[in-house]
Amino acid sequence: MRMLVLGAGLQGSACAYDLLQNSAVSQVRLADLRFDHLPSFLAPHSGPRLIPTTLDVRDRDAVLAVMRESDAVMSAIPYYFNLQLAECAVEAGVHFCDLGGNTEIVFQQKALADRAKAKGITVVPDCGVAPGMVNIFAEHGIRQLDTVDSVRIYVGGLPQQPEPPLNYQIVYSLEGVLDYYTTLSWVVRDGKRAQVVALSERETVAFPEPVGDLEAFHTAGGLSTMAWRYEGKIPTMEYKTLRYPGHAQIMETIRALGLLDLDPVDVKGQKVVPRDLFVSVVGPRLTKPKGRDLLALRVTVSGSKKGKPATRRFDLIDRYDEEHGISAMMRTTGYSLSITSQMQVRGEVTPPGVWTPDECMPAEAYIAELRKRGMDVRESSE
Repeated sequence: MRMLVLGAGLQGSACAYDLLQNSAVSQVRLADLRFDHLPSFLAPHSGPRLIPTTLDVRDRDAVLAVMRESDAVMSAIPYYFNLQLAECAVEAGVHFCDLGGNTEIVFQQKALADRAKAKGITVVPDCGVAPGMVNIFAEHGIRQLDTVDSVRIYVGGLPQQPEPPLNYQIVYSLEGVLDYYTTLSWVVRDGKRAQVVALSERETVAFPEPVGDLEAFHTAGGLSTMAWRYEGKIPTMEYKTLRYPGHAQIMETIRALGLLDLDPVDVKGQKVVPRDLFVSVVGPRLTKPKGRDLLALRVTVSGSKKGKPATRRFDLIDRYDEEHGISAMMRTTGYSLSITSQMQVRGEVTPPGVWTPDECMPAEAYIAELRKRGMDVRESSE
């Protein structure tokens, strides 16, 4: 397998690392606009199998050239590049997957379905942890029941040692977090799609100690296209983010005060975007170079089986990899992207076309791959 990873940031580097663990992967080309240095966990792999490549993804000809030398492409760069990159992959005739996170762009990518089928390839957007992993779990639960009343998804990237006042540390882009805190969230209520305000409808979700009780609240993006797929079919479907108790109330207050607004305000004669100021001031305080994170996840699908009430539940708590210095968020997100791409090349993702993970990923095989990487996915039934 010759694999191309676009983006040498946290998730892209973790994706490249996971690919390199498979001896069937002969080459990993890790491409980015510039390379200051590679993370230490990639250093032992320097050599002919790992090829750092300077690439501007806005240069279509250059992108097509490197894609044509690959069997599959993984995008770990900002979501707004994913449509044009998927178009390039279809033109080059190579499998493509990305971390997604923007449902509108996913629907635009789906318009490439006929062209992808003609090339015999698959394009799979939204392949991180949420959206991505959780949607595969949800679909797996749905398919195990005869009827489904509700699908509830909870995910959070958290510090193992929380520090006040927010009890949070940056595990991916702070700008991305704030987008989720300020964007309406799609849910399914009474069988119909609806939108709810981010940070709202807080509830307690209990995990085993030492994680303990977490609070859950609405944020955007996690359901991806499932809200459209299951409208009129499942009465209740929602996605919520997990944080330590008290976080949402503080962020709701900050939002209400206008500190997350995007419209510039005048500050002593200078135009300042409140959110830019917030990121500049708060970002360094939430950056914990020595911090150790964890990821907590729960997906619960409730309905009936053979005429009796039934529930399928999936739980995962993953922690920072001390041996290699790879965060739980990098593991669950970057490895998920890598797993998807490898399964595409092996022909396990079918048929050709453009599909979200819940539509095309074989859940049992995917979960087995997670477990091979030390992710303790626990399935339970009631």
